[in-house]
Amino acid sequence: MQRRTLARSLMLAIIAAPRLAGAQPRPADTRMQAGGEAWATSWAGSVQGPYPVGNPSAQPDQRFLFPDPAEGARDQTLRLVLRPSLWGREARLRFSNAFGTRPLTLDGVHAGLQLGGAALLPGSNRPVGFGGQPRVTIPPGGQVWSDPVALPFAADPDAPLLAGRKLAVSFHVVGASGPMTWHAKALQTSYGTAPGAGAHGAEEGEAAFPFSTASWFFLDAVDMRAPAGTPVIVAFGDSITDGTASTMNGDDRWPDVLCRRLQARLGNRVSVVNAGIGGNQVVGPATYGPEQPFPGGPSALSRLERDVLSLSGVTGVIWLEGINDFSRNGNASPEAVQAGMREGVRRLRERLPGVRVIGATLVPALGSSSAAHGHAEQDAKRRGLNAFIRESGLFDAVVEFEPVTIDRASGGLRAEMVPESTTGGRGDGLHPNRAGYLAMGSGIDLDALLPARR
Repeated sequence: MQRRTLARSLMLAIIAAPRLAGAQPRPADTRMQAGGEAWATSWAGSVQGPYPVGNPSAQPDQRFLFPDPAEGARDQTLRLVLRPSLWGREARLRFSNAFGTRPLTLDGVHAGLQLGGAALLPGSNRPVGFGGQPRVTIPPGGQVWSDPVALPFAADPDAPLLAGRKLAVSFHVVGASGPMTWHAKALQTSYGTAPGAGAHGAEEGEAAFPFSTASWFFLDAVDMRAPAGTPVIVAFGDSITDGTASTMNGDDRWPDVLCRRLQARLGNRVSVVNAGIGGNQVVGPATYGPEQPFPGGPSALSRLERDVLSLSGVTGVIWLEGINDFSRNGNASPEAVQAGMREGVRRLRERLPGVRVIGATLVPALGSSSAAHGHAEQDAKRRGLNAFIRESGLFDAVVEFEPVTIDRASGGLRAEMVPESTTGGRGDGLHPNRAGYLAMGSGIDLDALLPARR
């Protein structure tokens, strides 16, 4: 009883919390009154598949959660935990069966506020429908948006106590899913029931969810109702955007750092969405699918539609990618990667008029302990691509990640940015740690990302 009373007090505090003392009305408040509201992407987890092909970090043993990867999830409930970039009074969810080979049927879908672990804030959990029905079937290769769901704890989306809180999306997989569409490297703990346990998404306690995972499954986007014109910036790239070597559950990838800086200026009026996939390439692999998977997911060009163009309200894209193309796994030529970037930028501008496309210089990998990386030929190609990003005029602006991460003496990462922050260890000299991501996110010119003021 005492726990429920405390939880109710917290919910009331979130709903009724006043603006910070001395805070002035934000420009977006006027836009809400004059321009109404629209959907804005608040979170994304770019999909790949089939599980377990991918590059997860700090993954618990999944044998008890998913005993047979070919059967996937079987009559069980997953409770995925994620941090929305911005909050709204209503949300909608996108589920994907992009790399499945069987129809995927879901029911018992709910959305609530995480209290801790798999437990939810009492009274926050709400059922989610699809065309007014509690069940939906997604064909192989398909995706579906849910109906809007009201979030009672976000009645005031600007409440300071909501900032940084996490949403828990629960759903029951009816029968066996078959090969699972997933995002391998969540760097966020989510939860699941035992196979055959049935539907438990409506429950706000954690007793039914004994197993954990460091990946996201099937869910790939969350929209929030926001003032029309709310900036949505997509960070598009590979593992260095996905956050490899950052802190587990720490939300300290460079897009997270950037988001906090922007929201310190604009409040709950801007979204930064992470569309990175560990191991991703600009132009490779040539083919990708359930029968021909690749740990780095489909190429940036082949996933551009799903992971950027189809998201809601996108106003800017920061593209950081190419190091995997130049690895021994990719072996791409500089010309091929440059042509791929030109094609990607062309498609972005064609489909999203007014979008700001920002190129980001690649961080060094020279001397990396990774078998596919760290060699001199890769570094020469990396430096050449950075010159192209800076000098070609292709991009509206350039984010300089190289100068804040490079050790000029060695040509590799700065020594303090090498030790891994996820599970500890020496690091690989390819992925910056928390200190590196903090430097990257802190060095971005915020004015270069936002639409021009009118």
